[in-house]
Amino acid sequence: MRNAEDTRTKLLETAVELLSARSYHDIGVSDVCKHAGVTKGAFYHHFDSKAALFATAARHHWEKGKDELRAIFSPENSPVEQLNLYIDLVCDKQKRNAVPGESEVCVCPIFAAGSQVGPEDVEIQQCSQELADEQIKYLASMIRGLKGEGMLDEDGDVTTLSRLVFQYVHGLLTYGKVFNDMDTVRSDLREGICRILNLQCKFR
Repeated sequence: MRNAEDTRTKLLETAVELLSARSYHDIGVSDVCKHAGVTKGAFYHHFDSKAALFATAARHHWEKGKDELRAIFSPENSPVEQLNLYIDLVCDKQKRNAVPGESEVCVCPIFAAGSQVGPEDVEIQQCSQELADEQIKYLASMIRGLKGEGMLDEDGDVTTLSRLVFQYVHGLLTYGKVFNDMDTVRSDLREGICRILNLQCKFR
């Protein structure tokens, strides 16, 4: 018998696991309960709806992975080191999350869910936007550092550049997933980010 906290954690982890393999609309409360090994009564004890579960699961997933970003974007790393570590992290996550027999490229389940829902699931959209904004803030701190050290060829707006990098990375991963082409993701990731930032050639 699980205690209440264990049951809640199992539901959160199951939600992210299912979302990594299926679309948001293909997953029902019954699916979550079956895979988590809990009753619907236990589900509704913790969450009012499927949207509430997935929004909470997304934040849970984000908090678990935030230490990696904090370590990468730490002031102890130079801006160029932060950029290199960030690119490495994006590629490493593909190895970690790849499912044998399926595409070797994985898109972010949280961001993907936000793009799949309509106005009736505003909770999911808002959560995706919130977590995207948090990631963009980390990128902005790195880009501000690159700019401050004179490593960019153009004086671009930091907020705009960080948003463009975020959009590019997630768009590239979607392309890689559709074509099941991790090699292109690896080769284009650095090239695309450096072009967006106008990073001077000697630092690429």
